[in-house]
Amino acid sequence: MSRLKHYTTAPEDRIPLGQKTAYAIGMLVNNLQAAALPAMVVILNLGLGMDPVLVGILAAVPRIFDAVSDPMMGYISDNTRSRWGRRRPYIFIGALLAGLIFALMWQLPEGHSQAFYFWTFMAASISFFLAYTIYATPFVAFGYEMTPDYHERTRLHAFANTIGQVAWLGVPWFYAIMANENLFRDTVHGARTLAIAVGITVAALGIVPAVFCREKFGSMPKKQDTKGFWENTVDFFKGLGTTFRCGPFVKLCAATFLVFNGFQLGISFSLYVMIYYLFNGSNQLAGTLQGWFGMLTSAVTLVIVIPLTGWIATRIGKQKTFFLTISLSIIGYALKWVGYNPLHPYWLLYAAPLVAFGTGSLFTLMGSMISDVCDYDELKTHQRREGVFGAIYWWMVKVGMALAGLLTGILLKISGFDVALQEAQSEKTLLLLRIFDVGIPIVTSLIAILIIMTYTITEQKAHEIRVQIETRRGKAGS
Repeated sequence: MSRLKHYTTAPEDRIPLGQKTAYAIGMLVNNLQAAALPAMVVILNLGLGMDPVLVGILAAVPRIFDAVSDPMMGYISDNTRSRWGRRRPYIFIGALLAGLIFALMWQLPEGHSQAFYFWTFMAASISFFLAYTIYATPFVAFGYEMTPDYHERTRLHAFANTIGQVAWLGVPWFYAIMANENLFRDTVHGARTLAIAVGITVAALGIVPAVFCREKFGSMPKKQDTKGFWENTVDFFKGLGTTFRCGPFVKLCAATFLVFNGFQLGISFSLYVMIYYLFNGSNQLAGTLQGWFGMLTSAVTLVIVIPLTGWIATRIGKQKTFFLTISLSIIGYALKWVGYNPLHPYWLLYAAPLVAFGTGSLFTLMGSMISDVCDYDELKTHQRREGVFGAIYWWMVKVGMALAGLLTGILLKISGFDVALQEAQSEKTLLLLRIFDVGIPIVTSLIAILIIMTYTITEQKAHEIRVQIETRRGKAGS
């Protein structure tokens, strides 16, 4: 077996610390928006008494709009030329809109019908996701194009995801905060107040990358021919077809879909298991354990998983690192089964450090690998399409999250869960909830490993691609 060949990062390919930090702050905001809504949506069921299937529909339907808005926003951003660049104007506007809408969408008045809550929250959710798309799609694309270097891309995403992980330190405590009787009248009152704090944070910090980062491709000249609406529409759909035919990209999407959304679907049942299996109906005790589990998982991700993933990937390659970290997470999921012990509920925390290796390493590796895919695509299409790639990639993630939300409601029904039973669910229900929690992410992670075994863009191949495209078009930003 030949030894892996390494290439040294040139000084001009290094990203200045100031810009790297600004991008990392944007990643914190991106993660906060992604994490806050799923963490708070349980209030619709446990706080306002909505049917879990309706809550699942609320999680799923707004993603349908993402099916159009995400790729369209990517196409718009890729083809924008302005004095401020292709990405930065949208990041600035999107942060302000998303923060405002998130703060308002949780100001639900008490004493109304289930239909009122359903349709009000549906409209608010669709508005929020559109604003989130305006922010997130150009932001993600920005990260793919900040450096052409194979290893600097990994360092950027390791650094950004380390800072971004701070969001996941706080979000697991959201339910405990909202359920705190010393602070709020009830969980609905807690959700209203917490949403305002989240909205302000998103708006204030979300504009940082727009202000302080600089684009490499933002000043590239636009093609002289002016296209009409119909021609742009045709180009848009042709581009989508080309993207979905890009084999390496499709494999990365599939692996992410399985790993992340397997985790999301499994973890959706954790709070229910904690409340009804470990603590006999106690929201506060369950919220506290969930907070500790989530914070420990995030802390290990922040301090160990992301830096270690970046370090290992520069030595054994991104593909082998994926095999290692996802395998460790599978062991962690299996340990959760042992950790669900009503006599020793905090045994669950032993699983957290290994569980952290799943999603903790995933986006560090995938962000860097998609940057390599964008070069691969340019070699074939003569276009820089980070916006479309980023949009479709994260659309796949969000579709999976929506599917996870919908399936959570359906599987809760299948398990026989009844929200009217304040303290005791049936033994069959509690068993099925634990099987869903532990089994689903194990199965999806194993399938993802099989898919990435066929991924072919190595460091050597990525370097060869870069040489070819820079010989053809010159270096970006020169």
